Amino acid sequence: MSAAAVEYPCEGEPELTLLEEAEKLADKLPGYRVEILGGSIIVTPSADGPHSMSLTDLTFAFAPVHGGETRVGQALGVWLPDGPSDYAVPDLAVVDADFRDHHIEFNCYDPAIFRLVLEVTSTNYNADLKLKVAAYAIAKIPVYVIVDRKNDRIHVLTDPSANEYDTHHVYAPGQEVTLPDSIGAEVVLDVEAILAAGRL
Repeated sequence: MSAAAVEYPCEGEPELTLLEEAEKLADKLPGYRVEILGGSIIVTPSADGPHSMSLTDLTFAFAPVHGGETRVGQALGVWLPDGPSDYAVPDLAVVDADFRDHHIEFNCYDPAIFRLVLEVTSTNYNADLKLKVAAYAIAKIPVYVIVDRKNDRIHVLTDPSANEYDTHHVYAPGQEVTLPDSIGAEVVLDVEAILAAGRL
């Protein structure tokens, strides 16, 4: 039998903010992704091999938008406007080339410079399929792509409105996805190839 140490706040010790708690968790859990969505801390374990391969293939697919007015990056934090400390760290993002000028805090950037965010689902796929849909829509990020490994499909959400996206297309293996030109260049995704790379 094992036991874990329990720490209680000391009397008179200041209570940590949610952002400070998230930072403390990130320090204690290297390799884990720590985010604050809807005022709650969400912790995602390190990606498995197929998740990583899918993300690598996607990075190559987005090569046409990396340069000129836009850049493609992995794990670029986006500061979310729906909470005082809310932020997300999408797997992949297309951002304006001058993103460095729009740093807010905690390694996060203004959502206005994000043209697209993409998530490859992991064990906490409900965060990608539900919580982040609302969070990214509220942030007015124009395109949200979800590689849904659990249900073997790709979702493309566009036209953010309030806490949802007005347009939602679902693509199955055998189809191709042509992403909106607003991301900076034409990007076409082969659904089967992306999903196959991500299968366990």
